[in-house]
Amino acid sequence: MFLSQALDRIHSFSPEQFHSLADILSPELLNECLQNTGTVTLRKRRLSMEMMVWSIVGMALYRHLPMNQIVNQLDILLPGKRPFVAPSAVVQARQRLGEAPVREVFEQTKSLWHDATPHPHWHGLRLLGVDGVVWRTPDSPENAAAFDHSRNQHGEMSYPQVRMVCQMELTSHLLTAASFDSAAVNEMKLAARLVEQTPDHSLTLFDKGFYSLGLLYRWQHTGIERHWLLPMKRGTQYRVREKLCAGNALVELTTSPQARKQWPDLPDTMQARLLTKTVKGKPVHILTSMTDIRRYPSADIVDLYGYRWEIELGYREMKQHLMHNRLTLRSKLPDMVRQELWGVLLAYNLLRFQMAQMAYSLKGIEPNELSFTQAMAFLIRQLSMLPAVSPGRIPEVIKDITEMAPAFVLPHRRERF
Repeated sequence: MFLSQALDRIHSFSPEQFHSLADILSPELLNECLQNTGTVTLRKRRLSMEMMVWSIVGMALYRHLPMNQIVNQLDILLPGKRPFVAPSAVVQARQRLGEAPVREVFEQTKSLWHDATPHPHWHGLRLLGVDGVVWRTPDSPENAAAFDHSRNQHGEMSYPQVRMVCQMELTSHLLTAASFDSAAVNEMKLAARLVEQTPDHSLTLFDKGFYSLGLLYRWQHTGIERHWLLPMKRGTQYRVREKLCAGNALVELTTSPQARKQWPDLPDTMQARLLTKTVKGKPVHILTSMTDIRRYPSADIVDLYGYRWEIELGYREMKQHLMHNRLTLRSKLPDMVRQELWGVLLAYNLLRFQMAQMAYSLKGIEPNELSFTQAMAFLIRQLSMLPAVSPGRIPEVIKDITEMAPAFVLPHRRERF
């Protein structure tokens, strides 16, 4: 069975089940998230906390605009004597909102949008990818104290940086989990924070830099059918327990005392499956937890790793296209940096969820086959027009969005190895 045949196409999805854009990020959901985090508006303000969540999303959608213009662009002010808001009022409103409500909105919507999207399966498993990325923050004294600097060979320090590790569904590019901290925290520790959030019946593709038997064992044994796959690092020690066929064997990996100390539930040895395939004249060695050879045939497991490239494309979409290549974040305080980053992830998921609705309205098209740049520009334009649209015309706007989907289909991409 070829990989293209193994991925089950689901075309029963109907975008009409979402009748308005308010269903995507509804006031009820925002209020629930504010209550869950103990964030309330004690008195009526022109910038309510619910609307400030939208302004944080707007920071990512309108990266080229200052914050006060974003508030005016989204038309989220309550009625008052002045038609515009002062920049200082926006800063104060952001500080009152804090990080927690924006993170809560991301956590709730990622589950809602993930469950509402009919992702294709590979032998009953959803394809996920995990990888890291670094964000640069303004060089303020507060950020310098909270986030680590990298140094070059001359000892010169760069801007303070935040390290982030995300988990992404690879066909829709929807983020299913994220964790970030100072750049001093390595990717392995950040990935460990994603274990509990990993969906059951999934296969996660890692880069070889995430090779840690403690992490992989915990990943596999938390939940139901949470498998992993990654290239084998050079010099990895293993013992062949059973040769299944050419280029396919069950192997035993020995864990180190240091790893068992860090991961108390880690046994002395763990079993994995080693597959070897020659690609463009070079042998490729893949380790995976999918040891059941009847359920997971070896014909296309090695080729699965090429799908990990989708998360790299997702990071490029976030940093180059969504952020317009503005490499430094806006916020000069650590709490606001974290708030801004949750807003970026939320805005990216919002766009990607809408693209999933557009893709599944077509036949034989997956969301990662649509142009993110063109679809993003179109969707942001529709969002900016929404305040002027009467409630009766919102279904018409949704229909227009869906009908534009064929214009964003990309030409066939070459395969990645």
